[in-house]
Amino acid sequence: MMRRLSRLTALWLLLLLLFDTAPLRAGTLSIIDQSTWVKVAYVYDGDTFRAANGDKIRLLGINTPEITHGSEPGEPMGKEAAAALRRIIGGKTVRLEFDQQRHDIYGRLLAQVYLHDGTWVNGEMVRFGYAHVYTFTPNLRWAPALLALERPVRRQRLGIWHTKRFAILPATRVGHAQIGQFRLVRGDVGHTDRNGFGFRLARLHITVPRKYRSYFNHHPLVHRDEQVVVHGVIRANRSGSKLFIALHSPDDLEIIRQ
Repeated sequence: MMRRLSRLTALWLLLLLLFDTAPLRAGTLSIIDQSTWVKVAYVYDGDTFRAANGDKIRLLGINTPEITHGSEPGEPMGKEAAAALRRIIGGKTVRLEFDQQRHDIYGRLLAQVYLHDGTWVNGEMVRFGYAHVYTFTPNLRWAPALLALERPVRRQRLGIWHTKRFAILPATRVGHAQIGQFRLVRGDVGHTDRNGFGFRLARLHITVPRKYRSYFNHHPLVHRDEQVVVHGVIRANRSGSKLFIALHSPDDLEIIRQ
């Protein structure tokens, strides 16, 4: 009988250890949801902060306007976005959730960030117009939810969407002045490539590099005369005669239904 009670006691102790709901200490890993809690030590800008344990964290799936760096001028609403993130997470302990790839090329942790009350920080930055959606394969898990938050803010032209730098750009107005900028471009589909992975919006060429084509489940991507919005960095070929945007995921392409 005593041996049976000892076994039951050991089992209860194990369950208590596994399911204890007390807040985790900063920097520990939750057994239940595989998420990490960290204490925010310093906020750099609207999408990057440093944890007390030294980790640098980049908010996954979004991008905020640049702040001034040395001689590099800031972008419209860069200071406001940084101030907003400080208000939301400054000095707090936050929970990090990860997608498939946890680090970027700079060694920063890529994470969705949550407060103790469940507030989704990445979503809040988008919902209040401080950030736009900015996703890269293979980290696409939260992209649809972030885009759902972004669309009404865009329509109302709130926050960054009210500025010339981030407002949706008509394809007919794309030029060399926008090279290197991440932009949302809207236009009517003109010529489409035979392989189905490229098309034209006015003079702008839209392509899907071969290594990203497996992410697209519909083919061809679009049909002539459809109206679309594409998301991406405007680039030029070496001679500068051709402007293009490379799509990396289906979330970079929106077909406008009339």
